[in-house]
Amino acid sequence: MAALAETFHDLHRQGLLILANVGDAGGARLVEHLGSQAVATSSAAMAWTHGYQDGNQLPLELLSASIASMTRVLGVPLTVDIEGGYSDEPVAVAKVIDAVLAAGAVGINIEDGVGAPDLLVRKLETARTVADRHGIDLFVNVRCDVYLKNLLPAEQRLEELLRRAARYADAGANGFFAAGVTEPREIATLCREVKVPVNLLWRAGLAAPDELQRLGVRRLSAGSSIAEYLYGALSGLAQGFLRDGRLDVQGLQAYTYGELNALLAPR
Repeated sequence: MAALAETFHDLHRQGLLILANVGDAGGARLVEHLGSQAVATSSAAMAWTHGYQDGNQLPLELLSASIASMTRVLGVPLTVDIEGGYSDEPVAVAKVIDAVLAAGAVGINIEDGVGAPDLLVRKLETARTVADRHGIDLFVNVRCDVYLKNLLPAEQRLEELLRRAARYADAGANGFFAAGVTEPREIATLCREVKVPVNLLWRAGLAAPDELQRLGVRRLSAGSSIAEYLYGALSGLAQGFLRDGRLDVQGLQAYTYGELNALLAPR
């Protein structure tokens, strides 16, 4: 795990790391097979896979089992979205991070949501303590929701984002996830002012990867978007089949049973 953790840190120094977030082991292995240098989970995709709502609802035992199923089939670093740590109590957050590391992940996303920055700072300190106990240089990517959740008027958001970024970096964050930021000038300011690698969330209209890299972005995440489109495709296929017993696969390309089975063969 130590080598995977080092690799994951290095990937944030080598240009733009693009992560196609997944919700299960099959998706994780497929993304690796397609050439991804690391794999990231989507908390929403994982929750939906198990029949739970996103929003700190997934039971810890299912989170842990899902991570273990992914690391069993992966040869690249795995980073896991733990939302807000599933609790505001440091002891409970420590239990979550302990389980994530025990299952083989070397990175986490943790978010401030609508909570006070002080609360996330305490969670960051907890994460560092647990990671040190495991002897893992855990990559902690902090998602700041000032833009994503419209916490402040537009003219105040960038200043608050920068203020929080500085606090989180000082508290031990390795990356800063500015979810919801799309305007190039704001992106450039973030990348210039923030002391740790900046992560953005894909949105329609966001600049192309080459431009993001030029602006200084070090990581681009799909978030729950891939899962949302997958469920949309599932809905279309299921509706047609339930209606007339036929699969309308226009525009879709399937992996064969044999290809998927081979992809998950023991390594």
